[in-house]
Amino acid sequence: MKKNRINLNCDMGESFGHWKMGNDAAVMPYVDQASIACGFHASDPVIMIKTIKMALKHDVQIGAHPSYPDLQGFGRRSIPLTPEEICNMVIYQVGALKALCESVNAELSYIKPHGALYNDMLKDLNIFEAVVDAVSCFNVPLMMLAIADKQEWLDIADNYDVPLLYEAFADRRYLSSGQLAPRSLPGSVITDEDEILDQITQIAKYGKVRTLDGYTVSLEADTICVHGDNEDAIQMIERIRETLNREE
Repeated sequence: MKKNRINLNCDMGESFGHWKMGNDAAVMPYVDQASIACGFHASDPVIMIKTIKMALKHDVQIGAHPSYPDLQGFGRRSIPLTPEEICNMVIYQVGALKALCESVNAELSYIKPHGALYNDMLKDLNIFEAVVDAVSCFNVPLMMLAIADKQEWLDIADNYDVPLLYEAFADRRYLSSGQLAPRSLPGSVITDEDEILDQITQIAKYGKVRTLDGYTVSLEADTICVHGDNEDAIQMIERIRETLNREE
């Protein structure tokens, strides 16, 4: 039975100028970790510092949320870059957020890539190594998807002395391989609230998850990703928080 506390993390600071995304003020009291956009897919210096201060107020860990340079596509499009370009791109973004954190005596706690960069590093070990190389400059953990067979990723992270934080998803089905079921598959996204809470309980209490194809696989997660894009999502986060509190 799992006894380690599982955190809740949420992508935040994704507004940009006059364009608003998410409802950070309503979500922040319920989460443990805020992954703050660094300007390449969303956010700007004003949004970044406001989100940092909000996280400080609620004693929420601050993470950097770097991406490909893709404001138009919200960082959801893969961009062909060399490993050196990816490494420097991540250092640039994280460095900006870290400097803003230091300006208000806040601490950077972890790094979680966004969108296509996150997906690409899980498919391509060269991209993963480029990201890990960048993360090693900041002496913080890298957040990545909790998967069953992770030895290759562990070996690379160990070579750079980078700790890994494993992330699960409340509203996504998994395959028997331990990977997330592609959104193109029917039933890959869980919409029923009770089913979401059941999956949360299975992960938190037993370290397992029921897969889309009917199997049960181990899933050791340090944190669970939630999203607060609308009022219904915020209410769901409240219920998830209550469920996790009962399992502690």
